[in-house]
Amino acid sequence: MKVVFMGTPDIAVPCLQKIIDEKHEVLAVVTQPDKPKGRGKKMAMPPVKELAVEHNIEVYQPLKARDKEFIKTIEKINPDIIVVVAFGQILPKELIEIPKYGCINVHVSLLPKYRGAAPINWVIINGEEKTGVTTMYMDEGLDTGDMILTKEFKLDDKITAGELHDKMMIEGAKLLKETMDLIEEGKAPRIAQNHEEFTYAPIMDKELGHIDFNKSSKDIHNLVRGVNPWPSAYAMYNEGKMKIWKTEVLDEKSDKKPGTIISTDKLGIRVSTNDGVILIKEIQMPNKKRMPVSEYIKGNSIEEGVVLS
Repeated sequence: MKVVFMGTPDIAVPCLQKIIDEKHEVLAVVTQPDKPKGRGKKMAMPPVKELAVEHNIEVYQPLKARDKEFIKTIEKINPDIIVVVAFGQILPKELIEIPKYGCINVHVSLLPKYRGAAPINWVIINGEEKTGVTTMYMDEGLDTGDMILTKEFKLDDKITAGELHDKMMIEGAKLLKETMDLIEEGKAPRIAQNHEEFTYAPIMDKELGHIDFNKSSKDIHNLVRGVNPWPSAYAMYNEGKMKIWKTEVLDEKSDKKPGTIISTDKLGIRVSTNDGVILIKEIQMPNKKRMPVSEYIKGNSIEEGVVLS
C-alpha cells in the first residue's frame, strides 16, 4: 500500500520500520517540528524523522495538521492509507477522509480505557493488572474511532512505565502489521467502542511524581513505577529532593506518622504509610547519581525519624 506515516517519538519508530520492512511504499512521513534538546539546547530531530531521513523518505513538519496548505499537500500525495502512531495532534476530518482505506491509529491501551496522552503511565499508576495495544480507524474524537484489532497482556507489580513503553514499541509494530494485512485483504473488522466504559489518561506533569505518604503503600509503589523514568517520583528529605526510583510494599504495620523514616539498612529505607510500611530501595539525592540505598549509605547517612513530605 501507499502510506503516509504520522508519528513523532521513539515509540512510533518500530511501527514505521515495520511498514518499511513489509515493503509498503512510504510516500511521506509527517512529524512534529524539530526542538531544542539537552543542556546545549541544540535543535534535534524527532526520532521518527531520523528514521525517515535514513531511508530518504520525504518529511513534513507542520505546526498544525489543520493547516489548509498541509491538507492540500496530503491530497496531492494521495496515499492509500494514513498510519498514525503518537503523532501529537488531533487530525481534522478533511485529512482523515483523504485516503481510500482511511486513517488508522496504534494506541497503547485496551480501548475504550485510557484514551489520551499517557496510557502507559496511568495503567501502572492505577494498578491495572492488564493492558494492551489497540489498532483503530480514526475519527475526529480523541481515540474514539472503531477498533480493528487488540492484543492484551498481563502486568506484574514490578514493571515500570519505561519497561512497558519498550514492550509496547514491539507489540504495537506487530499489531500494525496484522492490521495492515487485513485491510489490504479487505478483511479488517470494525468494532464500535463502548463509550460508556471510557477512561482518560491525561498528559503527565512533574508534580504528579510528588509522593503523598498518606496514601497506601500499594498506591505509592504504583506511582513510583508509573512515573519511572519520567517525570520520576520524589519526596522532600530535610528540604532536599529525594528522587525515589524503586520501592517494595512490605507486609508490616506502623503506628508512626505517614512519611516517617523508621529505619535504614542495606535493604533500603523503611517508611511508614497510611496503611503500613514501604521499602525505598533506590534513590537519587541532590547532585548525586541514582543508586541503590545500599550504595548510598556507604558514605552518607539517612536520619531515622525524619518525616518525608
